Amino acid sequence: MTAIIIRSVMLVSFAVLAMRLMGKRQIGQLQPFELVISIMIADLASTPMESLDTPLWRGMLPLLITVALHQLFTLLSLKSQWLRAFFSGRPTVVIRDGRIDYRALEKLCFNLNDLLEELRTGGVLSPTEVGTAIMETSGKLSVFPKSSFRPVTPADLNLPTGYEGIPLTLVLDGQIERHNLSLCGHDENWLAHQLEKLGFAQRQKVLLCYLDTDGVLSAYGYRGDPPARKQALGKDEVMW
Repeated sequence: MTAIIIRSVMLVSFAVLAMRLMGKRQIGQLQPFELVISIMIADLASTPMESLDTPLWRGMLPLLITVALHQLFTLLSLKSQWLRAFFSGRPTVVIRDGRIDYRALEKLCFNLNDLLEELRTGGVLSPTEVGTAIMETSGKLSVFPKSSFRPVTPADLNLPTGYEGIPLTLVLDGQIERHNLSLCGHDENWLAHQLEKLGFAQRQKVLLCYLDTDGVLSAYGYRGDPPARKQALGKDEVMW
């Protein structure tokens, strides 16, 4: 039993490491060859895990070779458009100006029910509202509404807008995010002082605290109360 546990931990850890070596893109968007490699990694890791007669290196070596092949395919895809199309395919336009390209759907083996479902998932009820819909190489449908159906933006109304960036998380589940705190140019004493003003005497009582690019500090407690907010920085003090 102990041997099985040790082998399982080692092989799962090695498989996770292999996936991490292939990068975040491989996890988020599976191209055809990446899907094949992911399935192979799962299969190669499970075989020596089930059989104690199989040496561990016979499971780890094929995993290393699989990762090396993935890196090779990725490098070739970066260097050659032809190989990129061979390994990953090309994006296909399936709707143009509200008109469905049925021949493109046939080539993709993508039926109308699937198309309508993807449109509804993207918040579109009717294909006539779609300016362009593109089937990406990852299998995701990108939908762009016609200009007459898209939401009004400040640019349409010629309204000026300020800078809007990613809020900095300063406290997460009671723990200070020191890297983010340094990005806003302050230290833990400043944060403790700000939290005290918001009604939190101890940071351990803070579920979430973040600072947005308007300089507003928001803090959530564990009791489900509305967040406490205050202007902690001026807009000219925002540095990230």
